[in-house]
Order: sequence, then C-alpha cells, then structure tokens
Amino acid sequence: MSTLTDHARDIATRAHRGQTDKSGADYIDHPRRVAERTRHYAAADQQDAAQVVAWLHDVVEDTVVTLDDLREDFPEDVVAGVDAMTRRPGEDGDDYYRRVAAHPLARAVKQADLDDNTDPARTALLDEDTRARLARKYAHAREVLAAG
Repeated sequence: MSTLTDHARDIATRAHRGQTDKSGADYIDHPRRVAERTRHYAAADQQDAAQVVAWLHDVVEDTVVTLDDLREDFPEDVVAGVDAMTRRPGEDGDDYYRRVAAHPLARAVKQADLDDNTDPARTALLDEDTRARLARKYAHAREVLAAG
C-alpha cells in the first residue's frame, strides 16, 4: 500500500468515525471493501490512485472534509476523481452517473462501489423493500455507466 493510500485510509477512518451503514455496520468498512474491489476495474497504471479515490470517495459528500482539504495532501487527479464521485445538491441521477463515467478513476471506483452496494451478503441484511429499491437503482446506474 502506498503512503498516499495509507494517508487516504487514515483520513477516511477519522472522517467516517461514528457513522454506520444501512445495516448498522461501521461505515468505514464500505470504503475499505471498495478499495479492495477497485483493482478489478482500474487500469494498471492507475491502481494506486484508484485506491486513494476509493478510500476517499464518500468523505466530501458525507463528512466535513472538503475538496480543498484534499488538495492539501493529494494530487489533482485524485481530487478530481473524488470530486467526480461527489453528488451535487439537486443533481439528477443520470447526470451524476454520466459525470462519473467521464472520469476514469471515478468510473473504476464507482464500479467497485456498486459491486459492494449490491453484494448479496450485504443486501441480505436489508428489508425486502429496501433491497428491491436499491437493486433497481444500482442496475440503472450500471446501465448509465456502461453507456458512458
């Protein structure tokens, strides 16, 4: 693991401290799993940067960390990847996924993110209505990402 990856993991761990996912598990487990899965999607020369983006992919959207904070410690390609993965207020889902698809690092991380969000071991912990709603949402997200 690179020094930048370690630093990203530390920032994410601090930023997400106390947060839980829909099933009540520690939220930081999600970025960890996404970082592990990212290797399946990122180009060989982007593996390290994709790992960093994976650890940080929810910190701007879900915590007090800002893009400017990240710019102090990370290269612009990483910050741009996190920015591409950060939803904008009022943004349409299709617009969001098209923006993600246009950025190679964000696209790789989002594919890993979707894999984690649809992992049967995780979705089995959710109620049936939530499981069905998320299945539709994430299937559509994959379609939009694939269309680019």
